[in-house]
Amino acid sequence: MKKFLITIISFALFTIMPANAMVTDDTQDGHVQNKINQIGFRILNSNKIPYRITFFYNNNAKTINAYSAFFDRSITIYKGIILIADDEDEIASVLAHEISHSVDGYQGILRGYFQEVKYLLSPKKYEYKADKRAVDYLVNAGYNPLAIIVMDTKMMSQYRYDVFGTHPLSSRRVMEVYEYIYEKYPSFLAHNKYADNIYYQNFLLTSEKNRKKLEEKIKTNSKKRLKYD
Repeated sequence: MKKFLITIISFALFTIMPANAMVTDDTQDGHVQNKINQIGFRILNSNKIPYRITFFYNNNAKTINAYSAFFDRSITIYKGIILIADDEDEIASVLAHEISHSVDGYQGILRGYFQEVKYLLSPKKYEYKADKRAVDYLVNAGYNPLAIIVMDTKMMSQYRYDVFGTHPLSSRRVMEVYEYIYEKYPSFLAHNKYADNIYYQNFLLTSEKNRKKLEEKIKTNSKKRLKYD
């Protein structure tokens, strides 16, 4: 009888414990999903974006990524992104970039049906566009656009070349963002909340050569687009 009771209790614990753990995980995922929705819809509403865009959280912690689906303009952000983000601005910086892609997905004939083809023919152009438009989206929503540079420094590796890639070299992307902020929203650089942030400091260290190019452009009042390394 005693062995029978022990078996029943053990079976009950084995059955209940995973269920409780699952509820805890589901609850946590729900909180994260709600937070993502709040950030995403804040960006949409603040920028008066008149398109239906939805946000989905994927709790795969091994994947550090986010993407916009062309077929339904939904945005998926992975847990890996959430884990490395230190504040709401950084999460917003990723969502703002993907929102730009989703907005482009509505453009063109047949409700943007061929937009994916246009992207595939010139992907780097749309990545630069999404980065800069994300800066505007963030500022309008009350977020700090320098968070883009911080997150890119955390997330993006540096390939040797970008000739055959779909994305520009990370060093070029962050400098394009930096230049755009410098020209359009210099107050964020003058009052830089990320000045002591180790990732932003690393950006300053690794972008010294490129920033000298920008300094020279400013001195000469040149309008020519720079080719960053």
